[in-house]
Amino acid sequence: MKSEIVFPILIVLLFVNIPNSFSEELELFTNSKVYSPAHTLQVYGKGLPEENLIIRIFAPDESIAKFDQITTESDGSFNYGLLTWPQPSTNFPYGTYTVEVISTEQNGISQKIDVKFSSTTELLDVPVERIINTLVFAPEIAAINHPIRVFVQITSDGLLIGNEPSELLETTHVHLPSGVSIPLSNSFNTLHQGLYFVDYIPREEGTHVFHVVAFSQGTTSHGSVATNVLSQDLGGISDQIITLNSVLDDTSKELNVLKSEIAGFDTTLDRASIQIEENIGTITTSVKFISEASSQLNALMFPIIASIGLIVALQVAILTRRR
Repeated sequence: MKSEIVFPILIVLLFVNIPNSFSEELELFTNSKVYSPAHTLQVYGKGLPEENLIIRIFAPDESIAKFDQITTESDGSFNYGLLTWPQPSTNFPYGTYTVEVISTEQNGISQKIDVKFSSTTELLDVPVERIINTLVFAPEIAAINHPIRVFVQITSDGLLIGNEPSELLETTHVHLPSGVSIPLSNSFNTLHQGLYFVDYIPREEGTHVFHVVAFSQGTTSHGSVATNVLSQDLGGISDQIITLNSVLDDTSKELNVLKSEIAGFDTTLDRASIQIEENIGTITTSVKFISEASSQLNALMFPIIASIGLIVALQVAILTRRR
């Protein structure tokens, strides 16, 4: 009975003490960090004995520039000339590349190394780092409750990089005038690799700030743009401006007519003023003539009146004597 219990225990202990020959082991190294044209990219490292490994090199835009498959030696080591760098071109531009080795027998584990393709191999002058740039384009002015389209461009070393926008722009959001932030990561559509857009309908008047956050291969980049949302769109404002211009044109025409009429009225006033001055001169002359005539008339009438008075006095005297 005791032997039946001891035997399974010994088997368990035996398996526990056996070294794990299937432990994961994968190492990757390169012969340099910075390369220039005509230099060879040598990769080496260690995996499992006689294991099939997949080696890939990714361009700055995350596309696969080279793909190879090798088998490790009996001790698990490998040393392979992956690429002789060509002259720079649209397919192999200067920038940061990623070398990746993938195990086909160790649950698909992988190792990565970033290297730099440059015109010089001086490591001090060319640091190996990935630079991501984010550009955001949006209209400066929009209207409330009218959709606007916001474009985003993501580049790495000058090349467009592509990924699922929900992952690449995961924390992108818009700041509303009220202080509330609305996430936009699930609203983006892919226009082209590295080019994305979102259609957004503003519900508040004021300044809307679109804050785009791009995350790729462990590197983050930010970009922002502001849009001023008004109560009406530019079309309505344009129509009002056209109407105002029409009214101003009509007013200008009426002012020109009034100006011409006023000019004629000024001429009439000038003529009337001249005529009044002439009439005043004539009246003055007439008054002068009347004054002279009155003097002459007085001179003529005075002897006549005196004679009449004398005759009346004589008749009164005659009548008095008869009585």
